[in-house]
Amino acid sequence: MLDGLSLLADAASTGMWFPDQSSTYAAESDSTYGMILWISLAFFIPLAFLMFWFPYKYHGGKSGKATSRVTHHNVLEITWTVVPCIFLVIMFVRGSWGFLDMATPPEGARQVDLKAFKWGFSMDYGNGAIHPELHVVVNQPTKMVMRSSDVLHAFYVPAFRIKRDIVPGRYNVAWFEATQATPKVSDEELQAALDAHEESGAESWDYDRHQITEDGYRFYDLFCAEYCGRDHSAMQTYVVVHETEEDLNAWIKKISSRGDTPPAQYGEKLYRLRNCVGCHSTEAGKVLVGPSFANLYGYEREMTSGEKVLGDEQYIRESILDPKAKVVLGFNPQMPSFKGQLSDDDIASLIAFMKTLSDRGQTASDVAAESDTTTNSSTDQADAAADAAATPAAN
Repeated sequence: MLDGLSLLADAASTGMWFPDQSSTYAAESDSTYGMILWISLAFFIPLAFLMFWFPYKYHGGKSGKATSRVTHHNVLEITWTVVPCIFLVIMFVRGSWGFLDMATPPEGARQVDLKAFKWGFSMDYGNGAIHPELHVVVNQPTKMVMRSSDVLHAFYVPAFRIKRDIVPGRYNVAWFEATQATPKVSDEELQAALDAHEESGAESWDYDRHQITEDGYRFYDLFCAEYCGRDHSAMQTYVVVHETEEDLNAWIKKISSRGDTPPAQYGEKLYRLRNCVGCHSTEAGKVLVGPSFANLYGYEREMTSGEKVLGDEQYIRESILDPKAKVVLGFNPQMPSFKGQLSDDDIASLIAFMKTLSDRGQTASDVAAESDTTTNSSTDQADAAADAAATPAAN
């Protein structure tokens, strides 16, 4: 009986309302959903019909007096009690299979530590490699160890048919095995996709942001599925599935260091990747959840304590590692700490980026260094001119 219901459910649920099945237990999840759907419809439709038909057929009319026709029928009552119970047991058994499978990670699964916060995700791949995107390997089990730094969140990947609550004060575990890789597109494919999207009347940046990662990978969506505050709807990131473990390790190595990228440029990248963009604008006068980064560096700001603090390197570093130590007047102390998540070089790069957003971005030492350079250059030119004048012209 279970096999027959599964076949019916598979035929009904495949491709209906759901994204492509991209994990090992997505098919089982869809099958169970389809089975429950059709069993429910099989009971709901005739009962709804009878609920409207009986009052119409047996109404007594305006002058008729209702008479009681209530009788007992033991066989009928047992039937409509036992038969639904049988179907409930079937649904429970099928649901238990999927639940137990999802709750027990296999041995050897690759672990990724996830931290959720308002309003973003942080994935820790070990050895200091931390990134907001989730990158895994196709056909390799991945174990997620999840925690929240503030309120209730959720880990939800529709293509994998997985959703787990992320509860403050405890660790929750989930696992999945992706079955379809998300290939990296070529520059030509990317440009063609953007051109096609522009022809449809939509902005190319919207397509780029929602279809392809900054590194050029296709991706699956990862959402927070528990309401967690003002920007809950913007709390989402990407799941990229690599073809091989070597590809994943190469990507992890790439994100583990700045490399040859200039500090300010790398800081701007961190500003987006660390979801600073969700709370701090880079435009003067535009206020989000937190203070704007525009003209933060080099200017004084009043704190909730009443003191005025200069936005210098020390203040920015302290605000990143201990954001509740000094809170700007007019804002709530709700920023999470990034202690242990950002290296000294990461923080220095963010500071360099913030300097580019301020008309006081140059420090006194920078100005002095430039002055010394200019003075030395002028002195060298004067010495060279004097030497040239003192040297007899060659015949």
